[in-house]
Amino acid sequence: MYILLALIAACALGVVVHYVIPHRDLRGVALVPAVATAVAAAAYALGQWAGLKESSVLLWLLALGGAVVVSAAVGMVLTRVRRHGDAARRAELGV
Repeated sequence: MYILLALIAACALGVVVHYVIPHRDLRGVALVPAVATAVAAAAYALGQWAGLKESSVLLWLLALGGAVVVSAAVGMVLTRVRRHGDAARRAELGV
């Protein structure tokens, strides 16, 4: 049951990360929150399998901290790739 709370919190943090990273118009609004939620689900499940209790601060830091860090990295990389691809396409088209 606590995994649901972790996933909701990770999704909310993913929305915050989406709005903090610049050039949010170059990526989908659901992309960064979806990545954050997926990472939190995997981290929480792995932490549980590793024997961490639901009340463990390490489990929550692993799930939520990992979700924020990975989703921010994915958002920044995808934004950079999109900007570079758009610039190359504009140059190719002569726009």
